[in-house]
Amino acid sequence: MKQTKGNMKNTIRESRFPPSLFVIYLGVLLLMSGMHIGLLVLMDTLGWNDLIQTVVPVLYWSAVAIGLTLFTRRKVRKTYDVPMKQLAEATDKVAHGDFSVYVPPIHTIEKKDYLDFMIMDFNKMVEELGSIETLKTDFFSNVSHEIKTPLSIIQSHAELLHTDELSEEKRKEYTETILYATHRLSSLITNMLKLSKLEKQAITLMAEPYDVCRQLCECALQFEDVWEKKEIEFIADIEERVMIAADEELMALVWNNLLSNAVKFTEPGGTVTLYQTSDEKEILVRIKDSGCGMSKKTLDHIFDKFYQGDTSHATEGNGLGLSIALRVLQLSGFTISAESVVGKGSTFTVRIPIQEEAV
Repeated sequence: MKQTKGNMKNTIRESRFPPSLFVIYLGVLLLMSGMHIGLLVLMDTLGWNDLIQTVVPVLYWSAVAIGLTLFTRRKVRKTYDVPMKQLAEATDKVAHGDFSVYVPPIHTIEKKDYLDFMIMDFNKMVEELGSIETLKTDFFSNVSHEIKTPLSIIQSHAELLHTDELSEEKRKEYTETILYATHRLSSLITNMLKLSKLEKQAITLMAEPYDVCRQLCECALQFEDVWEKKEIEFIADIEERVMIAADEELMALVWNNLLSNAVKFTEPGGTVTLYQTSDEKEILVRIKDSGCGMSKKTLDHIFDKFYQGDTSHATEGNGLGLSIALRVLQLSGFTISAESVVGKGSTFTVRIPIQEEAV
């Protein structure tokens, strides 16, 4: 039967020096004492002089003391010094930014003690610190890239506007490009601040009952001009009224992001479907598109910050929308999943457990 780590911690040895070790010490000392008495009797029987009878016991017990000292030192070194030095060296490496260190446990899984679990917890901590460091590095790299791109556009087009011989048409074009870049930069910063607050739970969710069907309709209608322009067939199959208890403003971010992506990645003449249903256990909202779809690799990272699987649409977003949507749903106690087939489109499914207070 497989034991969990918590159960194993309840059965680990509390001391690195087992009682059997002290029994060995006691047995050895008793044996040595018996041999000492025997040695005295032997020397007296043989009639050795007093000097020899004094020196021999001293040498005898000196040898016993040295032997026990060396044995104790070996035990202490093997039991504490070696593993603690390894742990100290590993800690020093971590303190200097090396998160690739690993300290091997001392015993096998059946004989692990508290020091083994301390080492295991240390290895887990280092692994998590390494993951955080990687995420931090990737985050700053992505932020730098995302901010640099619109700033470069703004700078280059602002310099072009200084050209004396510039037609009004070109001047208007460059101005619109600058405005677009500033809008994208503003959206990036806003989303970064929003995601930061969500991750730190600095935003208090105002969960109140409201009709999610009404909200889905309102969000979908915001993209009517876009789907009509791309001649996309938009299909809505939702119930008349379903109440949920959630933060209406934050949930609007979720629906707007999912619908925006569906319309953005659907080619002209394609189809976007908004499907909603409910039963006694949960409310299900599914948004499906007939766009380019995603590979398995892209699907695995779709909710990562700044990740954009389809770089052809990179200028239309900053890769934070799905991260924000995921965090809102997590804080609300809801779930989201994604399915996709390359060339056939993607489907995002949000599951909302039925709450009595929302009914």
